[in-house]
Amino acid sequence: MRWLVVVGLVALSECLVRVPLMKVKSMRENLEENGMLKEYLEKFPYSPVKFLSNDQNKKVTYESLWNYLDLVYVGLITIGTPPQTFKVVFDTGSADFWVPSILCYSDSCDTHKRFNIRRSSTFKFPTRLVHTVKLRYGSGDILGIVGYDTLKIGDLEAFRQAFVQSIWQDHAFGSLAPFDGILGLAYPNMAHDRRTSVFDNLWKKGRISENLFAFYLTSGGKRGSMLMLGGVDHSYYSGELRWVPLTKQQHWQVALDRITVNGTIIACPDGCQAILDTGTSLVDGPDDDILNIQNIIHAQHIFNNMYVIDCNTTTQLPDIVFVIGGVNYPVPARSYIRKSNPLGTCISNFKTLPDMFSSNIWILGDVFLRVYFSVYDRANNRVGLAPAI
Repeated sequence: MRWLVVVGLVALSECLVRVPLMKVKSMRENLEENGMLKEYLEKFPYSPVKFLSNDQNKKVTYESLWNYLDLVYVGLITIGTPPQTFKVVFDTGSADFWVPSILCYSDSCDTHKRFNIRRSSTFKFPTRLVHTVKLRYGSGDILGIVGYDTLKIGDLEAFRQAFVQSIWQDHAFGSLAPFDGILGLAYPNMAHDRRTSVFDNLWKKGRISENLFAFYLTSGGKRGSMLMLGGVDHSYYSGELRWVPLTKQQHWQVALDRITVNGTIIACPDGCQAILDTGTSLVDGPDDDILNIQNIIHAQHIFNNMYVIDCNTTTQLPDIVFVIGGVNYPVPARSYIRKSNPLGTCISNFKTLPDMFSSNIWILGDVFLRVYFSVYDRANNRVGLAPAI
């Protein structure tokens, strides 16, 4: 479970940094067009990338994101001097920061931008002995070495930022993955040794004014997806933010009261847990509950973890309502159903969890987070949700 996106805010601020959005094909679309999706999902059944105020004086940094057909959001960062540019997933479901290295010997690195230590005058190895670290994701592993260099996100700079340079990575991160690396935004105790936590580095060195960040994810190919670092731009949501305390300070995990359809409980009847994960494309849940939802929306199993629906019936499907902190968060059919142009079918965006997860856990990925603007408040260990504009 790992994946991701990023950026900052505050209207009327002259310090606002905006990076234009671009749209490219998603890995799933590439697989569909090449007739490889079924084979890929059988080999790699789970996602490869895993797990405030309106004060004009506050400095907020904006980082623009790409919307990959409502499946993957990435933004640009640079590392080194002179800067080397990478496309990364900003992932609240993981904490490590990595990009491919020029030293990588696996084929999956060949089609991605790779960091060249010889071209950066500011790169440093750790003072102690260099050793290999292993990062584990839902569909594969990364092997790499830790180094230090200057990281830039928009106009924010983090000097001597630790990061992992992959020297080997599984095929799941290969040519069809529309990103180079991952920048984790979960709690630092999830990182392999806490050194690679970018957000903590920015906060401790005074680069951001508030100890929080926020995501605005667009849908339907619209431009404007944004990661906000150090503040919240209230123009991106309607109503008020509803704050929910974390139940665990590793992932961004909260209590989920229940899941309903038309007022009837269909899952999580006695309460369960939910993780807000920008690095996960879909909504993942326990087998029995997901199967119940697929039956309610009349989705038919075709292979692996994929269910399809008659596109002519989608306008008649009900909202799936997630109740969090006593507040209803409905997700309409237009959000949980995706039309696949290559296949000419409509696909359910609900998926069963890998066996590694508890049967009491739900992963609320981009399907949920496109509907609701989300704020991740490290200072108070809570998340805020409000309907996205």
